Amino acid sequence: MMVLGIETSCDETAAAVVAAMPRESRIRSNTVHTQLLDHAAFGGVVPEIAARAHLDHLDAVISRALGDAGTNLTDIDAIAAAAGPGLIGGLVVGVTMAKGIAWACGKPFVAVNHLEAHALTARLTHDVAFPFLLLLVSGGHCQLLACLGVGDYVLLGTTLDDAAGEAFDKTAKLIGLGYPGGPAIEQAARGGDGHRFDLPRPLKGRPGCDFSFSGLKTAVRQLAARSCGLNPRDTADLAASVELAICDALADRTVNAIAWFQRHYPEGTSLVVAGGVASNALLRKRLAELATAAGLLFIAPPPALCTDNAAMIAWAGLERFRLGLVDGLDAPPRPRWPLNGTAPHRLEGKHQRRG
Repeated sequence: MMVLGIETSCDETAAAVVAAMPRESRIRSNTVHTQLLDHAAFGGVVPEIAARAHLDHLDAVISRALGDAGTNLTDIDAIAAAAGPGLIGGLVVGVTMAKGIAWACGKPFVAVNHLEAHALTARLTHDVAFPFLLLLVSGGHCQLLACLGVGDYVLLGTTLDDAAGEAFDKTAKLIGLGYPGGPAIEQAARGGDGHRFDLPRPLKGRPGCDFSFSGLKTAVRQLAARSCGLNPRDTADLAASVELAICDALADRTVNAIAWFQRHYPEGTSLVVAGGVASNALLRKRLAELATAAGLLFIAPPPALCTDNAAMIAWAGLERFRLGLVDGLDAPPRPRWPLNGTAPHRLEGKHQRRG
């Protein structure tokens, strides 16, 4: 069984072929055309530029993915595409292409939730059984979820303002670093003193699993405004302080989620991190320590599979397809598509059970 996956939800034009095989051989191809240079001058993603770039490059990216996999559309069992959440222009490009291929070749179409694809990536690269606890951290989302099965998620906490990746991007811009902010902060922080600047950790020590990063952004803006230009040492120390503050905040809320998860799902054995921010080495180290202390396995996909890619879309499509979860060609792209799908079971002060 093989699935072709298409990813166009933001600024990566990607296609991949994934097979239902032992995990070492599952990814048959994983092709990405990055638009980083197209958006760098603007300090962020410009939706119209992204959509036009997807139109320009998607045909070639799909052809390369099939060629790298040594296969063709005849041998593909299903076509999967990221149908949301994301930028509507890019989603329309990818979903329309996937539906066209599915219709022309008589293949089933699977509309994939981009967040679910991140959530299931750990099952692509590791033998992870349900239920597991997930910290999903990316440019647009920051959530803690109990993952009970494909399509079955309990939202424990989410951001009240900025996502962690957005906090990295915005503080990097304030410090004068490049885009995307996460890698720029991490690189600048090497050799820096993360304890030099006392930055806030919003909500730290409070009950619940929600996040907040707007106070951190404000503190960095004030520091940058008070200084008459940052010298290289200042930049390294401030970058390290930002990185440490964000990782501290993520770890603090994860501790609360672990306690809840182990009470309600004692059979769960894994703490998983996913999303673009999951490639941060300091965050991985902190979460690994938390997992070990709680007697959990810590699972993190390879960094290349943390950022947006089509292998995760193809894998999520495969997981859904083999459960019979396929979609009609009238399935719309959805710029907003909550992962849990129903009312959230967030932990706000007091722990709550599902249902």
